[in-house]
Amino acid sequence: MQWDDAGHALGVAEMDDTHREFLSFVSALEQASDADFPVLFEQARMHTRKHFEREYELMKSCRFPAVREHEAEHARVLADLSHLSARVQQGSLVMARAYVKGLPDWFRGHLATMDSALAACVKAHDMAQPA
Repeated sequence: MQWDDAGHALGVAEMDDTHREFLSFVSALEQASDADFPVLFEQARMHTRKHFEREYELMKSCRFPAVREHEAEHARVLADLSHLSARVQQGSLVMARAYVKGLPDWFRGHLATMDSALAACVKAHDMAQPA
């Protein structure tokens, strides 16, 4: 899955930049050799953790009404990534590769619902730098 401004941009530069980076990781992981996959998976996991931490700060700042639901979704994904990271570090890539294949579908849904609502909240509170 490649970034597409028309289909992915939310109009909040910080969120759009982070989402663009996330999709770059997903694309790289989909194409990574078995030798490169473990390091790249860990980099993607850490990027995602920081990405979600920053979104949480945005949620707090604009008093996002669905913060619990959004945070629960983030916690689920981070738990999945942590569990898979342990397996990857042991040399088992099959489950992690399957998970990565599902990330574009997850991202589309998350972007269209939770992140678009957060972006609207950020913009309503005049906190966004234009994209």
